[in-house]
Amino acid sequence: MSEEEWERFLRESVTGAAGAPVEPSARAREVERRLRERSGQPEGWRTYSPASPRRRTGWYVTGLVAAVALLAVGLFPQQVVGWFGGNDGGQDGAPLAAESESPQEAPGAEPDLRPTLAEPFRGSPAARWADGAAGITVPPAKATAWMDAAQVERALRQSRDFLVAAGLDSRVLRGERPTKAIAQLNPHQKDIQEYLRTALSSTAPTDKTDPLLLFSRFRPEQARLAGDTVKTRGRLTYREGKRGAVEVTADVTFVYPVTPTGDGGRDAEIVRTIVRREVVMSWDDPAKVITEPGTMSLVSYTLDMTNGGCSAPTGYFVPPFGTADEQPADEAHQVDPYDRSKPIDTRNGTTATGNGCATANRS
Repeated sequence: MSEEEWERFLRESVTGAAGAPVEPSARAREVERRLRERSGQPEGWRTYSPASPRRRTGWYVTGLVAAVALLAVGLFPQQVVGWFGGNDGGQDGAPLAAESESPQEAPGAEPDLRPTLAEPFRGSPAARWADGAAGITVPPAKATAWMDAAQVERALRQSRDFLVAAGLDSRVLRGERPTKAIAQLNPHQKDIQEYLRTALSSTAPTDKTDPLLLFSRFRPEQARLAGDTVKTRGRLTYREGKRGAVEVTADVTFVYPVTPTGDGGRDAEIVRTIVRREVVMSWDDPAKVITEPGTMSLVSYTLDMTNGGCSAPTGYFVPPFGTADEQPADEAHQVDPYDRSKPIDTRNGTTATGNGCATANRS
């Protein structure tokens, strides 16, 4: 230490360094105590200091991460669910959001898990689909053609009711007459009424008179539903049709898990019959078309079906239990029955003008 530094040290030791803390006098401490008692502030209240810059930065980072996570969930809910194990093919998978537009691709691969009576949709994309009518999306209604918004809303609701009556009614699935569905069809549409009379009375239906073109049915002595649930996924759309009608198009896939009748054992065989239907319904202007209140006309009806039979039409789906209804390899073609990104294959699927058979590449 230089002589100058030693001299400055001695001087500051006697006089006190500039800026050094000074012990308050006894009088100053007494005044501070009285002020503190009057204001009710706790001891040491002046010594509070804000959080350190590092702590504040941590909170900012945490908030930013939370905001990004919420944005990701809002924009990509299905992908986020998959990141956390929601797409596991089991009954515990998080349900998919309703289908509001045509999907761009087929569902991803599922674990190869065997379905059971307790979990008939296990190992299938349908495990995450909605149950029954809940899987059929109905769009918001707005005035179209001759109908105001309230009438369009009613037409959409009744269109979905028709799909439920034709494809989900438990009695119809057991082979009984689809009375509720028929009641919604315009009785003055002669071609459809003739189809209904022939299809529901013939013991040997043809490709054009097969009741399966509109209604889902199983022969009760052969197959029964495994449980009480049918999974569905699809939506309704609408537009102005011919002669100022409101034309509603339904594109819905139904997944029916069935088991042989009488086989209620724990290891019962489960087959999923998968049916995709496209039905175009016309809610006609009664000033232009003869109709009855609450009924609609059919413009077209088409379906793709897998695991429902490959032999001649019988009027019932025939699930291929065991090898009883195995399709010869040279006649079969492979399809993904869960892929709703492509239009219905009207050349190979069962349609209003022909009958084919497809082999599912997954069930």
